[in-house]
Amino acid sequence: MNVNVYERYYEAEGTFNGRERHAALVMLISDSAEGNITYEAAVTFFPHDDEEDFGVSYDAYFAKTLYSGKGRRSKKREALLLEQLQTVINDLASENGAAVFWDRPLRDARTA
Repeated sequence: MNVNVYERYYEAEGTFNGRERHAALVMLISDSAEGNITYEAAVTFFPHDDEEDFGVSYDAYFAKTLYSGKGRRSKKREALLLEQLQTVINDLASENGAAVFWDRPLRDARTA
C-alpha cells in the first residue's frame, strides 16, 4: 500500500526539458507490502504558471529511499524522517539544478 505520509506544495525554481518550473510538490511516501516498509523522500517540479496552475508533471521527479526493512508504518520513524526531509529534498534539488523555497508554501501540508 502506497501512502503519502506528508505532502506540501512550495514555490521553487528550476528548468527541466526546456521548461521553467516555479513550484514543487514535496512528499514523504511510505510503501508497505508483505511485511516490509519503505520510505521515500520525493520532489517533483512543475510549471505553476499562475496561482491556479497545480498541474503536476512528473518529468522532473526525483526521489531517495530513506528507509527500507521489515515492519510496518511507525509514527516515531515517520517523525524522524520528516525531520530529515528538508535536507534530503535540498540535496535532490541542488543535484538537479533546482531549489525549493521552504519559506513560501503554496498550500497547507497534508499528512496521513
